[in-house]
Amino acid sequence: MVQHKFTMDLTWSDGRNGTGNIMASNLQTQISIPREMDGPGIGTNPDEMLLGAAATCYLITLAALLERSGVSVLDLSLQSEGFVSVENGVFTYEKIVHKPKIVVPELTEHLESRIARFAQKAEQTCMISKALKGNVAIECDAQILDGCI
Repeated sequence: MVQHKFTMDLTWSDGRNGTGNIMASNLQTQISIPREMDGPGIGTNPDEMLLGAAATCYLITLAALLERSGVSVLDLSLQSEGFVSVENGVFTYEKIVHKPKIVVPELTEHLESRIARFAQKAEQTCMISKALKGNVAIECDAQILDGCI
């Protein structure tokens, strides 16, 4: 078994509405509670970072699946949305919706069906999606377009 280790150093000051910093090998930024949750909204926050982890993992997994299957892609982009609810003062990350846009040359009905399956499979096999399974619902709404039109 191969195990990979990732580390992050964090600092924080001034209580709930304070600010902090995160430092990892390729990520350095300020953090705070978002304005939507009555925080200062400085830098990023755990909600954006969770969405970012899920979205980047999904997109990389989808790109790998398409490449391995020999699907030629002209453009691959993604918009992801995270939904957090508040009930009795308790915040719950309920759902993430991935909306990939996949543009391919000469789209056929068969190819569209294959790509749609890959879009769903990427959500099921992404490491972050698997880590969230059972706690956060993850949906995929793929837009598959013909780049030759």
